[in-house]
Amino acid sequence: MTRLETPRNARRGPSGSFGAFMSRRSSLMPTFTALAILLLLLGGAHAYFGNFVTPSNLSALLLDNAYLLILAVGVTLVILTGGIDLSVGSVMAFTGILCAKLLSDGVPPIIVVPVMIAGGALIGLLLGVLVQYFDVQPFIATLAGLFLARGLAFVVSQSSMRVEDPAILWLQSERFRLGDWYITPTGIMALLVVAIGVFVTQWTRFGRTIYAIGGSEQSARLMGLNVARTKVLVYLISGVCGGLAGLTLTAYSGAGYPLNGVGTELDTIAAVVIGGTLLTGGTGYVMGSMIGVLVFGTIKSVISFMGAEQSWTRIIIGTLLLLFIVVQRVIVARSERGH
Repeated sequence: MTRLETPRNARRGPSGSFGAFMSRRSSLMPTFTALAILLLLLGGAHAYFGNFVTPSNLSALLLDNAYLLILAVGVTLVILTGGIDLSVGSVMAFTGILCAKLLSDGVPPIIVVPVMIAGGALIGLLLGVLVQYFDVQPFIATLAGLFLARGLAFVVSQSSMRVEDPAILWLQSERFRLGDWYITPTGIMALLVVAIGVFVTQWTRFGRTIYAIGGSEQSARLMGLNVARTKVLVYLISGVCGGLAGLTLTAYSGAGYPLNGVGTELDTIAAVVIGGTLLTGGTGYVMGSMIGVLVFGTIKSVISFMGAEQSWTRIIIGTLLLLFIVVQRVIVARSERGH
């Protein structure tokens, strides 16, 4: 008598298939959790205020957090390799005040913008060399970078400098509209950086090397991957993102200020972790970091709508960060049991 075999996936049913998918893709769980939290925040805020989820508010969400989104892409690459970058907020401030100073001296924007990006890249390159070739711990190397960039910002100017160049201000003032939706050139720039980050991490050899280093640097070396070049490049890219964020924030605020971005490095790391990137490296997605930034921005907007003190933003972000660290520990523990 022939016994009919039931396909395994059919026995599981839809919920079983989803469970199998999540089991295979457990690294996606924090990102899906962040997405669920974002949707809950938006839904809850809309139910409470009645007019929160509107095209203008959602457009403003990208506008207000464009600089943070750009920083998050660079920091995601660094964290994926198992490193950290504490210098991004100071690099953003340095390049921003440098931009304001050069413009006030009559240097045209077509020269100022490349100089800003080159300044961020140079600091990132220095940090990458320190980490890779001098075996300095990333935390210490980038902490030194934080103080270096902040000090350079004060060398350029100790006070706020107004930016009046129409080309820089156009990046923020121009609105490309579609109905009630709008996007600024800074928003487009941020989305382009995200798109490039997704492409590089998911579909290039460089991206696969980043994940391999974060998974096991020793194994990556044995596989013949160019670990040294990749580690230096991720810090350089993070520096470039710092320069672009400096341009975005200068256009947003209409001024350069050496104290801009104090604590922004921690906001960026928090957004990246909330988006599902493991601090131990090897697991995470640029899109997840984008969701983390949107969660961060939505919480700030909700607090602002409620008229409550901004300290609540820190409290809620801290709570979410603790939650996601627990989720990450669960994932790591499951992964270790799987091996």
